[in-house]
Amino acid sequence: MIQLFHVSKYYDRRPALSNINLQIEKGEFVLLVGPSGAGKTTLLKLLFCAEHPDDGQILVQNRNVARLRPSDVPYLRRTMGIVFQDFRLLPKKNVFENVALPLMVQGASAFETRRKVTEALKAVGIEHRKESRPALLSAGEQQRVCIARAIVNGPIILLADEPTGNMDPDLAGEIMELFKMIHARGTTVMVATHNRQVVEQVGRRVVMLNEGKLVSDKGAGQ
Repeated sequence: MIQLFHVSKYYDRRPALSNINLQIEKGEFVLLVGPSGAGKTTLLKLLFCAEHPDDGQILVQNRNVARLRPSDVPYLRRTMGIVFQDFRLLPKKNVFENVALPLMVQGASAFETRRKVTEALKAVGIEHRKESRPALLSAGEQQRVCIARAIVNGPIILLADEPTGNMDPDLAGEIMELFKMIHARGTTVMVATHNRQVVEQVGRRVVMLNEGKLVSDKGAGQ
């Protein structure tokens, strides 16, 4: 599903990632952990083609992402859901409209958009707020909207970058339960986090980065 072979990435000649080898199978739930600056965000950006590796190869669904033409990148991203820590919701659009954006970009019909958005909002327990603007939502509600937007297309892969950052433990736990629910549907999930409580709660495979290097890779219970 996801394979990295000797992948390195440099910024101003400094390695953000150094010689990373990693394989994630279809249907896995992987926690990507490490301190700030370890390379977690960079690795996720490489997977959805926001950045390109300087060395090595990355295969996502058997496609070499570094060799994709720019016109092919949107088609790869349609098979992925991406959740950011900073939400990135459009302030002038309501919850329904924010979640509908990926479908509108693809030219989905109004009927299909209503059906899929409603299903996604129900899945994350936020349907009752569909007419609200982001500014009126709590941080937890905004993150639920982001997750709904990420899953509205039924992605094969879900990537999340510090989705519980700056949340209290109870709210972080609720958000991670949503990811576990999505994973139970068959989606491959990869979550970057530095929250030890999240790691303990999820109890899945843990890949640790430190200073751009892969220093540990442990399955659940190890």
